[in-house]
Amino acid sequence: MSQNFLHKIEKHLPAPVRRTGEQPDSAKLSAEIKKLLKEKNAALIAHYYTDSDVQRLAEESGGFIGDSLEMARFGAESPAQTLVVAGVKFMGETAKILSPQKTVLMPDLKAECSLDLGCEPAEFKKFIEANPGRTVVVYANTSAEVKAMADWVVTSSMAVDLIKHLTSRGEKIIWAPDRYLGDYIARQSGGDVLLWDACCVVHAEFDATRISELQERYPEAEVLVHPEAKADVIALANVVGSTSQLLKAAQQSSAQKFIVATETGIFYKMQQACPGKKFIAAGTEPYGGKVDCEANCPWMKMNGLENLLEALKTGNNQINLAADIIEKAMLPLTRMLEFRKKN
Repeated sequence: MSQNFLHKIEKHLPAPVRRTGEQPDSAKLSAEIKKLLKEKNAALIAHYYTDSDVQRLAEESGGFIGDSLEMARFGAESPAQTLVVAGVKFMGETAKILSPQKTVLMPDLKAECSLDLGCEPAEFKKFIEANPGRTVVVYANTSAEVKAMADWVVTSSMAVDLIKHLTSRGEKIIWAPDRYLGDYIARQSGGDVLLWDACCVVHAEFDATRISELQERYPEAEVLVHPEAKADVIALANVVGSTSQLLKAAQQSSAQKFIVATETGIFYKMQQACPGKKFIAAGTEPYGGKVDCEANCPWMKMNGLENLLEALKTGNNQINLAADIIEKAMLPLTRMLEFRKKN
């Protein structure tokens, strides 16, 4: 673990926002937001890790809930001219890249991501230059500037397949930014993968010992793990996959109990899709002994109905990207979308 990375994340970590279920004024705020969404020809696009009241509003208003790329693709296909992205900043940027002609707003532009923060463009450029001849593959959880430096952008659901494909062509890889996901990809693909040193501090907190203790208490439970977790946690999994893949696995499995090692915001959709099943949050330990998120992304929890309403009213918190960054970042994103169609 890089102390530089840990220091960087500590410096940017927001104060915890603790919302538990529906707030007292949720109905009133939601009604006002729905009215404005309609008036402004806007669509609310929320990530699975946002609070349940935000996800519910996205459903009720004809918007969308999904993974980061699914969010951006919905925005591009939507007739709405304004996209309100409830998630973290790189998600708003990806939406803007795929919909440059549309207005993209966010409830809070300070909603960051440890992966994005841990892969600064200037530092990453030096890393690429120090390792010439490698194909640069970056996770979707990166800034528009980092995407613009890449040959490929990938999601966790397709990363292994892509690296296997590139390896079969004799290509050596630079992977950024999540080193745990990169390690999983390298082991699954057998590729020559050079890892950048960053991680999702939420997924890196999942602890194998604590999960094993839960398995003893719930021996009938299946373990669902996101590949951004550490290798010893992944080794305990019945299913390893992206957020969408874990949701699908819960629906398709005959199991009635699940220990879930991903951000707990997904429980809203899991419980909705599987009302008779029980979902148990996997055990965590503070990352590096300092960063304690307890399986709740503090940046995701910065998205609330109040600041969402304010962004719609004022048009503030708009995502703006330089035309050349959009053009360069669109190339690896387009490659990824084409690869997904074929595979």
